Amino acid sequence: MDHSPEFLKIVADSKKRIKETDVAAVKARIERGERFHLVDVREDGEWAKGRIKGALHIGRGVLERDIERTIPDKSAEVILYCGGGFRSALSADNLQKMGYRNVVSMDGGWRGWLSAGGPTEK
Repeated sequence: MDHSPEFLKIVADSKKRIKETDVAAVKARIERGERFHLVDVREDGEWAKGRIKGALHIGRGVLERDIERTIPDKSAEVILYCGGGFRSALSADNLQKMGYRNVVSMDGGWRGWLSAGGPTEK
């Protein structure tokens, strides 16, 4: 995907402040039955085409508005993913600003998940 330099700059800035994980780690945690909130922040059309099995959908455009109703516990573990890991990094940064203390962005996102053969659903 071809991203603009300014977009990449704000993503890089966000990544200085957030925690990241990777597809393999999230996949392993799901396989072990660990419990956490897995949130897909992609657009509605992306979500409709397929998603990680069991994920919640709160699109990036409404995440800050809707997160407190969906996950009111600000100490809950939340793993965010998008298409590749950029929008989820921006989202993690904003959730931390809102007081969420255990939020992580999944680097590699949906594309990485598909490449790893992780379980999906429509």
